[in-house]
Amino acid sequence: VQLQASGGGLVQAGVSLRLSCAVAGRSTFSRYSVAWFRQAPGKEREFVAAIAGSGGSTYYTDSVKGRFTISRDNAANMVYLQMDSLSPEDTAVYYCAARSNGLPITVSTRYGYWGRGTLVTVSS
Repeated sequence: VQLQASGGGLVQAGVSLRLSCAVAGRSTFSRYSVAWFRQAPGKEREFVAAIAGSGGSTYYTDSVKGRFTISRDNAANMVYLQMDSLSPEDTAVYYCAARSNGLPITVSTRYGYWGRGTLVTVSS
């Protein structure tokens, strides 16, 4: 399984940005839970959001609840992260990750497939 994140960029505080994660592989995409993690400069990687394979369950870290929305299109093998009301604290490299036949948990080490990150920079 290969993942490719895209959609990052330099934006001003308060605006929106949508990240995309394209997933390629032989297995049925709906079997994979997918999550977004981020890593800010000088900080550890942290969980942002996750979505179950069916799309029926979503999870968010507290700091993004109400501002970020994770979604997926299983027909297109895509996962999205809609980020609204961005703040400088959201500046980070964002990674998408997948795990097969498991719940969309928050622990990064439980995800076996990772894409290259996409940089989001939010200026004040």
